[in-house]
Amino acid sequence: MIRFRYVYPNSTTKRVKSIKIILILLFTLCFVDVDAQTYNKREHTKNLPKFEKRFMHFGFLLGYNIANFVVKRDQIDLTSNDSLMILEPKTAPGFNLGIISELHLGDYFGLRFTPNLAFSSRSLIYTFETMKGVETYQKDIESTLINFPLNIKYKSARYNNFSAYIIGGAAYTLDLASNADADNFSTKLSDIIVKLKRDDIVGQIGFGTDFYLQYFKFGIELKMSYGLFNLLEDDGTALSTPIGQLRSKMFLLSFTFEG
Repeated sequence: MIRFRYVYPNSTTKRVKSIKIILILLFTLCFVDVDAQTYNKREHTKNLPKFEKRFMHFGFLLGYNIANFVVKRDQIDLTSNDSLMILEPKTAPGFNLGIISELHLGDYFGLRFTPNLAFSSRSLIYTFETMKGVETYQKDIESTLINFPLNIKYKSARYNNFSAYIIGGAAYTLDLASNADADNFSTKLSDIIVKLKRDDIVGQIGFGTDFYLQYFKFGIELKMSYGLFNLLEDDGTALSTPIGQLRSKMFLLSFTFEG
C-alpha cells in the first residue's frame, strides 16, 4: 500500500521565503518612489513659486450671475373681489465686473476684498383669480448693484500649478436702480410696480480652483449669495401686500485673473 505524507517546511525554508517576499516588496517600493520623483522633476515646473509669499496681490474678475428672489407670502386676500392664486419668482442672467485684492494670512488663508458691479434682472409672476377669470402679470425688476464683499479664503496645499479652495463671508450691496422712492398711485395691476429697498447685506459661500500660469494666476469660482434683509418696500399695493418677505438670492460664476 502506498502512503502519502505531507512534509512540513522547516523554519529555514520559511525564513528564506519571507526574506524573498520582503526583498521583492522593498524593490517594488524603491522603484515606484524613484519613478515618482523622476516624473515630478521631469513633468512639472512650478509657475509663480513665490506668489503666496507676498503680503498682498491684486487682480480683476469677470462673472456670470443668475439672480432670483426668495418669497415668503402673507396669507391674506388682496381685496374682496380679487385673490392671488400663485406668486412665483423667475430667474434671469446677468454679469459682474470687479477688482480683487487679497491679503495673505499664511500659507492657507487669505482675506479677500472684491468690490464689483453687477447687472442683474429678476421677475415676479402674479396669477390672480378675478371676476373676469384668471389674469397673470409679470413684473420685471432690474438692478444695478455695487457689491462690497469681504471673504475669508481657505486653500489647499498647492499641487504643482493647481490648488483648490473654499470661501465664505458677507457683502454689503447698494442697488443704484432702486425704485423705493418712486410714485405708485395707479390702481391698475398692469401699471403698479414692485418697489425694492436700496440696501442689503448678504451672506456668501463658495468654492473654486486656482491655476498658476506663467505670468498670472487664473481661477474659476462658484459662489452663492443669500440676502439677510427683507428687500420689499411695502406701500400697500395689491402687489406688495401679499408678500411677507422678499429676499435676494444669487449664484455667481467668476473667472479671476490675479498677478
